[in-house]
Amino acid sequence: MTNQPDQRFTMILTGNKIKKENKKGNITINPFDCDNISTNSYDLALGNTYIEYAEEIIDPKRNNDYSEKTIPESGLLLDKGSFILASSQEKIGSDQYVPIIHAKSSIARLGLFVHVTADLIDIGSHGTVTFQLYATSSVRIYQSMKIGQVSFWVPKGNISLYDGKYANSNGPQPSKSYLSFKD
Repeated sequence: MTNQPDQRFTMILTGNKIKKENKKGNITINPFDCDNISTNSYDLALGNTYIEYAEEIIDPKRNNDYSEKTIPESGLLLDKGSFILASSQEKIGSDQYVPIIHAKSSIARLGLFVHVTADLIDIGSHGTVTFQLYATSSVRIYQSMKIGQVSFWVPKGNISLYDGKYANSNGPQPSKSYLSFKD
């Protein structure tokens, strides 16, 4: 018999609870595949598009130029020092739990930093996850590869749902930091 934690102190959902909460509609993971559930997270697959900034110097006060490209089925080689924005195949979100994005350790061990920053997804935000990918060594990525994972955390306090600049995202999203600057 396993000791069950006091529910007042439960912080992270187990894989089985993620499955139940998704089925009840309290968590959005679409498409959902039971094979992607782990002990306390859900594996996320890489989508088929990515963004590259077109400018050498990126200015947070401007809407910087970028191009959106498709990851070839044969894979995309990221040279050492490359930085791109890609997204999950899955749309995720919750109005009750806080999704947190993590890299898969197997991918990190290849020298690919995934979502090093901005891992906290706001309650009420539903959409694809934009992964920030930085290659510390040359590495090849593929459409549909398991690249990250999401865990769901129980918030404490009153919930205000997110309604910001990245709401309902679909595909990789460039920075919209320029919207935070006042002229």
